[in-house]
Amino acid sequence: MIKTEFGIIEDIEETENYSYDPEKYHCVCIDDAIYIDVWWDKLVLLKTYFHQLNRPALGLARFGITLIPPESLPAFQKIVIEDKRIYKDKNLIALADKISEAISRNKYMIHFGV
Repeated sequence: MIKTEFGIIEDIEETENYSYDPEKYHCVCIDDAIYIDVWWDKLVLLKTYFHQLNRPALGLARFGITLIPPESLPAFQKIVIEDKRIYKDKNLIALADKISEAISRNKYMIHFGV
């Protein structure tokens, strides 16, 4: 599996340059090659930030770190739950649950690319 990881940022810092620390954010993993490639055309429409909040972007940093703001999470959640493979992959279910938690708590998510 070529893993890509997603977690929740408890307290977003305006000037912090986020680095790889999946344990800190209680990340869940999915297979990048199986899911991200298929979802790419939809993911590139999401408002995000690369590494820190002063670097606005669209989509995910495939080989870096992405901050996903609360306002982009419902669209991200829709991409995940509309994938029919969700019924067969516990990691995809875990990602859907993580997104739901972030939405309910109005938190940013963090993504660590491959």
